[in-house]
Amino acid sequence: MPPPIHFWFEFASTYSYLSAWRVESEARARGIEVVWEPFLLAPIFGAQGWKDSPFNLYPVKGRYMWRDMERLTAALELPFMRPTKFPRNGLLAARVCCAAAKEPWLPDFVRAVYRANFADDREISTPEVVGSLLAAQGVSADEWLERAALPETKQRLREQTERAIAKGIFGAPSFTVGDELFWGNDRLTQALDFACAGS
Repeated sequence: MPPPIHFWFEFASTYSYLSAWRVESEARARGIEVVWEPFLLAPIFGAQGWKDSPFNLYPVKGRYMWRDMERLTAALELPFMRPTKFPRNGLLAARVCCAAAKEPWLPDFVRAVYRANFADDREISTPEVVGSLLAAQGVSADEWLERAALPETKQRLREQTERAIAKGIFGAPSFTVGDELFWGNDRLTQALDFACAGS
């Protein structure tokens, strides 16, 4: 059996939107388990002195990224709309993911949050939007929003981010196979190849 691939994602990350739609099907085709790992980029960026997304801090890079996203989402036949606010705060959704780490609906919820942000231009920081996305999974929005607000859930997300930092993760999406790190949506295939080679 190949080792699992850990998918490290941040809801503010444009390229993580692409990976969230690819990783499960591509890993399944190779018999590889996916472990979904939410974390926050803000503390990582803050440690580098950044108070905003690098795509906003460096406008030339940002312009390239938005055009790149148009091309890549078209190739994947994914809906895409540049959000009116970027980056959006994905803290609440990330806490839901920490609370629901073992739930079978988690991957669909993650993809729904990304679609809400990068295709429907919805404000994913609000309980109303996150609650509606939970309800669409057929679960109790109130229950999972309450679980997301528990101190132990908040602590778990902090620990997730600390784990990401300890692994050398500096951006999203990232993939780890054991101690091996792969950064970027365009490294997903390489990460899966590495997992297969290590089986």
